[in-house]
Amino acid sequence: MEKERKGPTLGENKMATMPVGKLLFNMATPMILSMLVQALYNVVDSYYISKFSENAVTALGLAFPVQNVQIGFAVGIGVGVNSMLSKSLGEGNQERANKVAGNGIFLALIATALIMLFGIFGTRTYYSIQTDNAEILKNGIDYTTICCVCTLGIFFEVLFERMLQATGRTLHTMITQGVGAVINIILDPLFISGSQALGIPAMGAAGAAIATVIGQWVAAILALFFNLCCNPDVDLALKYLKPDKQIIKPVLTVGVPSIIMNSISSVMNFSINQILMGFGDVVGTTATGVFSIYYKLQSFFFMPLFGLNNATISVVAFNYGARRPDRITKTLRFAVGAALVFMIAGLLVFELLPGALLGIFELSNSFVAMGTRALQIIALHFPIAAVCIALGASFQALGNGIYSTITSLCRQMIALLPAAYLLSLSGNVDMVWWAFPIAELVSLMATLFFFLRIYRQKIKPMYPA
Repeated sequence: MEKERKGPTLGENKMATMPVGKLLFNMATPMILSMLVQALYNVVDSYYISKFSENAVTALGLAFPVQNVQIGFAVGIGVGVNSMLSKSLGEGNQERANKVAGNGIFLALIATALIMLFGIFGTRTYYSIQTDNAEILKNGIDYTTICCVCTLGIFFEVLFERMLQATGRTLHTMITQGVGAVINIILDPLFISGSQALGIPAMGAAGAAIATVIGQWVAAILALFFNLCCNPDVDLALKYLKPDKQIIKPVLTVGVPSIIMNSISSVMNFSINQILMGFGDVVGTTATGVFSIYYKLQSFFFMPLFGLNNATISVVAFNYGARRPDRITKTLRFAVGAALVFMIAGLLVFELLPGALLGIFELSNSFVAMGTRALQIIALHFPIAAVCIALGASFQALGNGIYSTITSLCRQMIALLPAAYLLSLSGNVDMVWWAFPIAELVSLMATLFFFLRIYRQKIKPMYPA
């Protein structure tokens, strides 16, 4: 009989022994740095696209809901694998950990096929129901089709990086994400604006998509290499790719809520775009572009926050498996504090320097004027979002991802969209931006309710009587 490969024992694993603050800092820092680089390439994308045309900026804004679904599936599977892998290792169950990793790959392949089918058959219809502007249609269809057809890169990148995160190897994820982002940044100007010296034609939005997927594929290959060569906690042998209902079910239990959340977010973005386009060809197109630029800029603060969130999920899930409630609560307190620091800094930047942020791009005066007002209003929700995201990590880590789904529904469907629509009836597009702080207050109430519930049910009972 083949000898089972063993990972480090519980006592050797830093997730069980390292001081919580230091552990979370060590795990989160590489992810935060790598996500800052990713945020940078999002801005670089928009910078070169804005040089190409403002209609191309709007096209990418309309593409965002599709991208969000795509990333949602990838992250959902990754979150499920991350949580179950960390928990299995915390329990000392190596065989189950290996099966979780293998079944994660299987699920990624299935989801990839679905996204590819949409890219081939659904993209034109998706854009045609939103606009009849020929330039927006062409740029949007080109960009979205390429991203969807080549989607396997982002699925494998996210999945293999989450395996590294779950086992505490966040430095490796920083390398993979950083390399992918740098490649994207280098290729963006070459493919978007073209290069006569290299014989590359200007491809606009299509060029941005090509640069993006090349970066994703390189990152995915590198992440796979690190798992095969540098991660003894996970065995990616082909035998573990066999579908196992006992593994797939708990992975999806954790991951599907994340997929649903991102899908809800896509519905929200699609609907907000439609509300904004309702202000007419000039104001509506500008407002949709502003909304797109906002998402690129806010990523400088939200992406690091999600890096912190990923580290928190791994630490909490591991210590839940190891029955260490003291380390769980310490981790969450540290995460909330760090998240607030991030987002208060973001709030100050958006309130005090909106013109400088928008000045990065080549935009018209009317675009900048509207964008300034939008950034200052929307950013008011940043500190509230910090608390919601940090505490929400516990929902996924402890196997209650449905709480995240309900919270997202409350924020986006029950609060944000109705508020945005009602505020749009004023006839003033600037009023629509107030829907974001309003919705985040609703999200905070839901988050606190569910956190207190999960604390009483799962964390508190682990403490000695």
